[in-house]
Amino acid sequence: MDSKAKNYLERYLATLPQNVREQYRQFDAYHFCADKENADICAELVVKGEKKATAGLVWSYEAEAEPLPEICKLTVITDWNKTPQCIIETTAVEIKSFKDVDSAFALEEGEGDKTLDSWRSEHWKFFSAECEELNKEPSEEMPVVLERFKVVYLGV
Repeated sequence: MDSKAKNYLERYLATLPQNVREQYRQFDAYHFCADKENADICAELVVKGEKKATAGLVWSYEAEAEPLPEICKLTVITDWNKTPQCIIETTAVEIKSFKDVDSAFALEEGEGDKTLDSWRSEHWKFFSAECEELNKEPSEEMPVVLERFKVVYLGV
């Protein structure tokens, strides 16, 4: 986590009572997507309350030796330039195969036209590119982490 994100997170944590601060054990900072336009759009969707979920390949977490998200994880969402936009708190995590992601999740993810067909099309492209980097074969069975969240801080 860079210093801008860390300072942003610390400002939020300082607003909380000690007993509430202590419930948080997992922290992160990132932008969504692999390009500036979509990263900035997704950050804006989160700030507006339209994007309330995200998905990632379990294989990517494993390859990077990153822990899977947990309930109560705090994440500083940044734009492409790593400027903090808000902080989210993970509220639910589940793992499903790609083919088992449903329309309710696609709607909560809040991207594109919010349909399952759109979700599958766009995520298939994104995950296929990740699979190529990981030397894995994309499939309908590939494990996907479905993370739901809420915005907890919009400080400046």
